[in-house]
This record gives sequence, C-alpha cells and structure tokens, in this order.
Amino acid sequence: MLPLRRHAKTALLRDVPLFAECSRRDLAGIATLMEDVSVAAGAVLMHEGEPGHAFVVIVEGTAKVTRRGRKVSDLGPGDFAGEIALVSNVPRTATVVASTPLRALVISDGPFRQLLREQPAIAVKVMRVLAARLAAMSGV
Repeated sequence: MLPLRRHAKTALLRDVPLFAECSRRDLAGIATLMEDVSVAAGAVLMHEGEPGHAFVVIVEGTAKVTRRGRKVSDLGPGDFAGEIALVSNVPRTATVVASTPLRALVISDGPFRQLLREQPAIAVKVMRVLAARLAAMSGV
C-alpha cells in the first residue's frame, strides 16, 4: 500500500462533514496530522464507553457501528467516527468494528487540539459543525 500524499488526504477531508466549513488551506493543515493506516477485518476501532483519543476517516473498506450491542449503522469510504473525541474528553458513544480490511486516515486528539490552539479560526469552524451535529443527534 502506497501512503496517501497530503493532496489526496486533503481531497478526502473535503468531503468529511466535520470539516465542511474549512478552507483548502485549513484542510491541508489537518491532513498533515493524519496517519494513513491499514486495519484488519474484525479489529475494534473504538469501544463504547471508553475514552476517545482519535478520529477515523474510512478510505477503503467497511465498518459496523453498534450501541449497547445493537447495530446502528455501517460505515464506508468517506464516512468517519470519533469526532467527539477530538474536542472533548467524553467516553465513546458507540463501538466501531472493521467489517472488512480497512484503510483509514487517523488523527489523534493531542495534535488536533494543538492545531486548534494555534489556529482558532479552524476551531470555530469545527465547533459550529460539531454543535449542529450533536443537536441533530439529540433531536433538538
């Protein structure tokens, strides 16, 4: 597997709703923090109730999302999980397991939070989208 270049990562991030308000320059900065990883089928990407420390964007493959043991959705290329962990210290709201081998972009909360401190304009853009997403999830 050849690693994705920053331009390819930036193009993938453009389609992630969390970054919908970010400029191309913002996305390029975020892309430099993302690691291109391979994940085996059956691997747990995140466990419900555990602390979250990373955000995942699926590049290739699929994953299953469960809450309290019940399937709530499937994720595929372009889908993401773990966005709340990037900006808060709340426990994971779901378990995500690779259904097939995956290729994913992963960003850890520490470097992302550092980016937000250094570039508050990105923080405001991400927080607006995250707030809208949380409101929609809670039925507000």
